[in-house]
Amino acid sequence: MTITKLQNGDAVTLQVDGRVDTNTSPELQKAILESFQSAKKLTLDLEKVVYVSSAGLRALLLGQKTASSKGASMELLHVAPTVKAVLDSVGFSKILTLR
Repeated sequence: MTITKLQNGDAVTLQVDGRVDTNTSPELQKAILESFQSAKKLTLDLEKVVYVSSAGLRALLLGQKTASSKGASMELLHVAPTVKAVLDSVGFSKILTLR
């Protein structure tokens, strides 16, 4: 998995490429938490993500909780149908903002 960070003022976009699984989710979690040190709006561009494990779901949930606690926002962009199906099945589509 690779993560490209783009910052525009207090808005950060993380472009994620690859699988978000047990091995890679700590890297995503770290990038999310670091982004909220300066960002009021975080966008995760998941266009090139085709798989998210339960560990990846935990990273996304932690990101949402961090956003809420800081009065910030987090949204998921370009979610692949396979990933959306996982988010739907565990109820995360109701918790996370998907565009």
